[in-house]
Amino acid sequence: MQANLDASLAQNTLDNIPTPAPTAKRITALVKEGGKVTGYQLSDQTVLEKSEAIQLAKEGGIAGVGIAHRGDTEYLKSIPDETENNNLSSLPKISRSKIKG
Repeated sequence: MQANLDASLAQNTLDNIPTPAPTAKRITALVKEGGKVTGYQLSDQTVLEKSEAIQLAKEGGIAGVGIAHRGDTEYLKSIPDETENNNLSSLPKISRSKIKG
């Protein structure tokens, strides 16, 4: 029962939980610069800037995330579930310099 309550409270921090499309990708890594998330690597190896990923998530193109905000800044956040290994904070980090381009 406590786990359900915790999940409900965590979901309340999300402004929007889009319905993912059947072709939606998953986030597989965070692009970080100076300790801040600046982008995301998707399951098809595409790397998007943070704003592009937020827009794609809103359109249902990214599964497992919702949109939250801090001040005037939107960001992606994992949809709470029973596992922690799929949380964004648990994903590998890559730097922009390691991205092939």
